[in-house]
Amino acid sequence: MSTHPAAPSRGRVRGWKATIAVAMSNYIEAGSIIALATSLTFWQEFFGFSSWMVGLVAAISANAFGAAIGAMIGGPLGDRYGRKFIYTYDLVLYMLGTLLVVFATHAAMLVIGVVLTGIAVGAGVPVAWTYIAEQAPHEKRARHVGTAQLAWSLGPAIVFAIATALVPLGLLGSRIVFAHLFVVAFITWWVRRGLAESDIWTAQRRRHDEAVATGGPVQRRGVRELLSNRRNVTALLFLVGVYSLWNLVAGQMGIFMPRVYATAGVESPASQNLLQVLLWTVTVIVTYVGFMLLGDRMDRRVLYGIGAALGIAAWLVLVFAHVTMPLLILFAVLWGASAGIGAQAFYALWTAEMFATRYRATAQGVLFFVARILVGVLSYFFPVLLETRGVPFVGVLMIAFLVVSLLVGVIGAPDTRGKSLERIERERYGEPASR
Repeated sequence: MSTHPAAPSRGRVRGWKATIAVAMSNYIEAGSIIALATSLTFWQEFFGFSSWMVGLVAAISANAFGAAIGAMIGGPLGDRYGRKFIYTYDLVLYMLGTLLVVFATHAAMLVIGVVLTGIAVGAGVPVAWTYIAEQAPHEKRARHVGTAQLAWSLGPAIVFAIATALVPLGLLGSRIVFAHLFVVAFITWWVRRGLAESDIWTAQRRRHDEAVATGGPVQRRGVRELLSNRRNVTALLFLVGVYSLWNLVAGQMGIFMPRVYATAGVESPASQNLLQVLLWTVTVIVTYVGFMLLGDRMDRRVLYGIGAALGIAAWLVLVFAHVTMPLLILFAVLWGASAGIGAQAFYALWTAEMFATRYRATAQGVLFFVARILVGVLSYFFPVLLETRGVPFVGVLMIAFLVVSLLVGVIGAPDTRGKSLERIERERYGEPASR
């Protein structure tokens, strides 16, 4: 078997341009969630949905079940056929889904469109995190992975701003928001046509093919192989604790936060959206200043702990203080800062670092699947819980999830800063780079 690394794959889109093009999966994902969140009330009025139906639409969206299905499809395919393979098709499906939503005249069109966008997002986002980490210089991996988090933050900030400006148009404004996502997806798809394949995946595929040709030992890929290794199972449980529990909170906030604000007394859709614009603008700033600039320099355990603690503080303010507009602004600032250096950014980084190349995207897909299934289950009941039990009840539930996520992340944070993915793989598995 050859010991020489494979030559970098061909492709004119490389470096930061490739990172940004791939990171746009996160803009599209978050934008889809917020576009639906800001339009649910309009769709409810237009189609006469009950609160249970609102929960169902949210549950099958890019926020939950739709993305979960896509992740279980995209992750394994990304490991078997390459990271670039996913980007050839995922946004085509996404664009079809957004068009169905834009022109929806029947509930079935809305539901199908929401499901298709969710599947496309689920297929693309886990592979995006994998690709960015694999192509990034190991000493700047957090900075590059943070670009995906930055795009994920920009999506809500921009979509909430657009939705706020279009509130007077009602449902037409919501259709325009989805149309904007179609345009962004098309431009991203066009740029990605020249994307280079992941160099690490290309090298691994070359070693795999040479081993097959020479009759050498070949290690399998896929979900079964992933779950057969104790190290992988331990890492999966750790990351479920870090990300899935945090995402139970973030998932409800992404799709239902306007309703939380309304329950707390902020009834104006424009005011609700402006609070969210503030929240996500803070997230954008802190993602850059906190995660991208510091994630490769300071102790990640400490940085993660700060972010997690800020998120808990935000919900403590919302639940246990008398809610006024200044306190809601404080909540938005605290949660926005938390999200910038919180669980999702570290999850994207640690998942890429803690699994071998041959099933790195599969692991992302499994974890994303679990996280979105849990969000979907809670999303189905959340509107009713909020309506019948109020903010204090759901708030205590959110705080409990966040506390466990903080403890798991601080206790189990891996020592991977500044190391190449190949070195981390050798240290974790005690073997050469995967075949």
